[in-house]
Amino acid sequence: MTYLKVGGVPEHFNYPWYLTLKNKEYSKENINLRWQDFPGGTGDMCASLRNGKVDIAIVLTEGIIKDIAAGNPSKIVQTYVNSPLIWGIHVSAKSDFKKIKDLEHATIAISRFGSGSHLMAIVNAFNQGWKPENLKFKVIGNLQGGIDALENGEADYFMWEHFTTKPQVDNGTFRQIGNCPTPWPCFVIAVRNEVLEKNYKEVKKVLDIINKQVSDFKNIKNIDEILAKRYEQRLIDIQKWLKITVWNKGKPITKNLVTRIQNKMVRLNVLKEKRSSSKLIKNMYL
Repeated sequence: MTYLKVGGVPEHFNYPWYLTLKNKEYSKENINLRWQDFPGGTGDMCASLRNGKVDIAIVLTEGIIKDIAAGNPSKIVQTYVNSPLIWGIHVSAKSDFKKIKDLEHATIAISRFGSGSHLMAIVNAFNQGWKPENLKFKVIGNLQGGIDALENGEADYFMWEHFTTKPQVDNGTFRQIGNCPTPWPCFVIAVRNEVLEKNYKEVKKVLDIINKQVSDFKNIKNIDEILAKRYEQRLIDIQKWLKITVWNKGKPITKNLVTRIQNKMVRLNVLKEKRSSSKLIKNMYL
């Protein structure tokens, strides 16, 4: 039996992993795969890849590229979701801020430095013509930390995945004043180098299983109702999310794609300099 630990955010994007684990599909291949939720997001997962707490992580593209470039001993083995992530820009429902342009000098709640909420705040600043070096951040850990920080005035706005935070908009906790889509495929699967060296075949089998699951995911009977109930979302929001979300289904990640993403990240001041794309990825489909 091969033991592997996989981590991801506790959001609707990762429900396919829940299904494969529930159906014991990895056990049938003599793989003991254990899932760990990371409500703190990509920054937390990057740290856990570095220290060996997880072997495989479903992480935001911009976060893991930046962290591998900074020395994380891992490789991107494939994209997981090809479509962009829609980042909602949220203020407290009681806030006086009305438009994105009003936020130039405001304090931003981020889960941690290097996280998607941090890096996408920089992307949004670039989009607005602001100077990224002037941005002010408050580290809050996770979604609940963002809610608390906006409520008590420690921060002014918070960027998080549009649909995950929609219930907080609906219940009057947040007011959403805009969106900022990622200019690249949003989620990739990363694996520690040590695990790729020791358990290449098992990692490939894990990818085969999850890719098969996402290929049929939208055809599951009543999947919209199942997701709405599990993640406490309105049915209409889950249906919108399903319509715009495109899973990768197993196509290999290419050096050309990673180079294009890095070019954009450098242009957007999210990445200081490009690295050789071949050192960031491992093609599992040769």
